[in-house]
Amino acid sequence: MKFLTVAEVATVMRVSRMTVYRLVHSGEVPAVRVGRSFRVPERAVHEYLRTAYNDVG
Repeated sequence: MKFLTVAEVATVMRVSRMTVYRLVHSGEVPAVRVGRSFRVPERAVHEYLRTAYNDVG
């Protein structure tokens, strides 16, 4: 399982890091806390984008 940093997730999703933090804190995107930072499973990012795309289109 590959984990991404918040900055990497923001790049993949083309949003700001603050938006990623909001998604993590709201529980929409699962994350693991490592020290003072968060790591997000890569699969969770793709799953979120897939479901978000289906909600709009």
